[in-house]
Amino acid sequence: MAVMTRPLLNRRLAEFGTTIFAEMSALAARTGSINLGQGFPDTDGPEEIREAAVRALRDGLGNQYPPGPGVPELRRAVADHQREWYGLTYDPDAEVLVTAGATEAIAAALLALVEPGDEVIALEPYYDSYAACVAMAGGTRVPVTLRPHEGAYVLDLDELRAAVTDRTRLILLNTPHNPTGTVLTRAELTAVAELAIERDLLVVTDEVYEHLVFDDAEHVPLASLPGMRERTVTIGSAGKTFSFTGWKVGWITASPALTAAVRSAKQFLTYVSSGPFQYAIAEALRLPAAYFDGLRADLRAKRDLLSEGLAQAGFEVYRPAGTYFVTTDIRPLGADDGFAFCRSLPERAGVVAIPNAVFYDHREAGAPFVRFAFCKKTEVLEEAVNRLKRLA
Repeated sequence: MAVMTRPLLNRRLAEFGTTIFAEMSALAARTGSINLGQGFPDTDGPEEIREAAVRALRDGLGNQYPPGPGVPELRRAVADHQREWYGLTYDPDAEVLVTAGATEAIAAALLALVEPGDEVIALEPYYDSYAACVAMAGGTRVPVTLRPHEGAYVLDLDELRAAVTDRTRLILLNTPHNPTGTVLTRAELTAVAELAIERDLLVVTDEVYEHLVFDDAEHVPLASLPGMRERTVTIGSAGKTFSFTGWKVGWITASPALTAAVRSAKQFLTYVSSGPFQYAIAEALRLPAAYFDGLRADLRAKRDLLSEGLAQAGFEVYRPAGTYFVTTDIRPLGADDGFAFCRSLPERAGVVAIPNAVFYDHREAGAPFVRFAFCKKTEVLEEAVNRLKRLA
């Protein structure tokens, strides 16, 4: 039999193996550790929204293929949400597209907008699918590194400007930012907008943590800034806001031309998905402000609980302004290799975390940093804090 000499996996994806999340979740199961690695809640979202999904199933809503752009009820709810929260007006028929979570939205946007050889700037550390999607589109990723400064991660605007070349097609922005918890300020976003306009760049903004901002932080959609609505694809998702991550309901809002471009790619990915859940999320987006206030208050308390416990255990803690992740520096504990630290942590303390280096091209820049998720029950976080005290 002839031996295959050519690798089976497309060379664009050769650098991407099994995700660190799968490895660490398996490690948590094998060791009986508390899993603070993968960012999913351990409780479901609002009961009335779960019942809305059951009602849709029973009423035959979405059990067959829903419309390609998404059910009208959800597209109208997304448009209303953008108007009510941010003053952004979108046509639900021409400027809203429902996707299989934010991950498909990112993939469809990059496959639609990036040509082979185009450069895509992303803020490093970045969500792992960014690199894979840029690669699948044939683009070249150009990381701009967020660095810790005075207790938070900050964007060097000069470094961002220097990263733009004649080959730059778009900036892939994430705010509130996973994994660092940074929320870009209005001034920082204004500088990004001015750069995009000056160099005629598109911007894809991942805003799935839009409602998970704490203290004095403010989420400002880039599309709301002057000159940016026509060059920005904004990505949203129900999973983080409503704690139904398995439903995989996401969306984009953009100008008609950008939405049509993304839809052209999206239709050959999942085509459609999550039919009954789309109707439920349409109701979720219309929940009163008290729901969103309560969500933030609950997560802020959990952030403080875990952050204080980590500090007592000896970590240097970067208390996040948004998302439900907290990044720590392990060097005060006498370690500087996040991979080795996370692989040994279950045996040492019965807790699983994620090494931030997996989110970097410049692995050395992320080597001593480790991410913990606090979207868990309070009693789970309390037990994790108690276990982590063994490290002190």
